[in-house]
Amino acid sequence: MIHPTAIVGSDVELAPDVEVGPYSVLEGPLQVGAGTKIGPHVVIRGPTRIGRDNRIFQFASLGDDPQDKKYAGEPTELVIGDGNTIREYVTINRGTVQDAGVTRIGDDNWIMAYVHIAHDCQVGDHTIFANNASLAGHVHVGDHAILGGFTLVHQFCSIGAHAFTAFGSTIARDVPPYVMVGGHPAQPHGLNTEGLRRRGFSEETIRQLKLAYRTLYRDGLSLEEAIERLRIQAETIPEVREMVTFLERRRRGLLR
Repeated sequence: MIHPTAIVGSDVELAPDVEVGPYSVLEGPLQVGAGTKIGPHVVIRGPTRIGRDNRIFQFASLGDDPQDKKYAGEPTELVIGDGNTIREYVTINRGTVQDAGVTRIGDDNWIMAYVHIAHDCQVGDHTIFANNASLAGHVHVGDHAILGGFTLVHQFCSIGAHAFTAFGSTIARDVPPYVMVGGHPAQPHGLNTEGLRRRGFSEETIRQLKLAYRTLYRDGLSLEEAIERLRIQAETIPEVREMVTFLERRRRGLLR
């Protein structure tokens, strides 16, 4: 299962059925779970942990040093979950001691060619990163978020669950859950209605989220006034409660 031209370090632990393609370089400490397939010309450096049933395509670079001038060789980490697809030329760096010390990718994410995920980013489950989307350091991305091609995200921003960014978006503020944004710089463009329907959200829930969007973006309220009004709606609507929690924990100010 390991091509004879691959280089696998002595401190690399591979499940018995892991496949490693020609000319790939694996340096530990590294653990790779069962069912994972690593294509040709892939470079993975540790400390890194990769789960089960991932598919890593040719020329990807995972777990190398963070692109941070403050980095001084500390033993930080990259953790990748299960069932992810990581396409050609993707780069994902380890964390830094200035943050959690770990870059984390969840489960069942679809990461297309030339995507860059920088140090200390925290990516949830079931996300899609289209070609050339890039995260600067310390970015958080919620479950089911979709980043269009060439989306650029400033460091320390948060992208909420089920959010959608259009092609070529430049994002320098936090994007709330369920919201579509686009442009240079990005601006809000309504609720991600079609995405919510595809994921089984009821029409009543979508209606309530549309009301929440209008409160946040259309009613002329200050941000604190909008949050206060949303708290009332959140008492009975869990999805609005998730939006309120995101707003209360915003990291770089709200894209508004």
